Amino acid sequence: MPDLWMPGATRLDIGGHAPTDGGPAKAIGHITWDRNATAAKPAALVPYENLRDYFGKNSAGRAAAPHVLWDPFTGRVTQFLPANSRSKSLADRAGGTRTNRAGSVVIQVEALFFPYCKVDGKVYARLVDTPCKGWAELNDWIRSWGVPDTWPMGTPKDFLGRRNETTWRTKAGWYRHADVPENDHQDPGSWPAFAKGGGEEPAAGGGQAKPVVDLSKLVAAARTDPPKKGTPVSYTGAKVVEQALVKEGLLAKGLADGHFGSATVAAYAKLQRRYGYTGRDADGIPGKTTLTRLGKAHGFTVKD
Repeated sequence: MPDLWMPGATRLDIGGHAPTDGGPAKAIGHITWDRNATAAKPAALVPYENLRDYFGKNSAGRAAAPHVLWDPFTGRVTQFLPANSRSKSLADRAGGTRTNRAGSVVIQVEALFFPYCKVDGKVYARLVDTPCKGWAELNDWIRSWGVPDTWPMGTPKDFLGRRNETTWRTKAGWYRHADVPENDHQDPGSWPAFAKGGGEEPAAGGGQAKPVVDLSKLVAAARTDPPKKGTPVSYTGAKVVEQALVKEGLLAKGLADGHFGSATVAAYAKLQRRYGYTGRDADGIPGKTTLTRLGKAHGFTVKD
């Protein structure tokens, strides 16, 4: 079963979980649109913490909370409900389609954004103009719940609605808020392109393939490799991971010696905490989710 809670996201469980109705798996793209700005009069982006606390701690906000709040400027994600629960972000009229439940999952994503918001002195007219940090990880997690990389009512390119209840009822994929029956919102206007899926892909132009790290061998190394210099390493792939940790600023370059010893375990624990894990989930022993995320950032792939 896929992860109910997105790995690396901050969990702020608001309770009130309820099942979906089954059917084609869906994801809904929203933007917060909490200010009305224009090209002539841009406005400062509302702080992430304001929206997080609104959805997570305010009674009115909890009544309209999505599954996740995503900050495309920093990559931060806060999740309020597990993937297999309905949320309440969509209007749902009595007697019609149960919009928040109409699928095996109906995962709703609120991007922290409004048109012509200003961040660090720069104005952003469209969501796709932002850095879209964290999108690949978010897309991968939602994909793991069976939501295909497709927009049944068309890729978001404007603020026009294309509501078609038959399509909504029968087609899996991503929908704009503007596509959903019984709703009158027009967002999100645009959305980032789907991230490439996992797999061992050759380099562009037919060059050398990316290094492949075997997770089971790496975990064994992390549990057994002695830290003493000069002793043989048990798994050469450990150095690939160590070099990535060096680039992350978590491990001294001189300690990337191919041993997954105590210094590397400590560095990997810091990485896990950076990704949002705590307690026993940040013990420095690699897991597939964190290792895959590190590999995407530093050019290696992972196999079990």
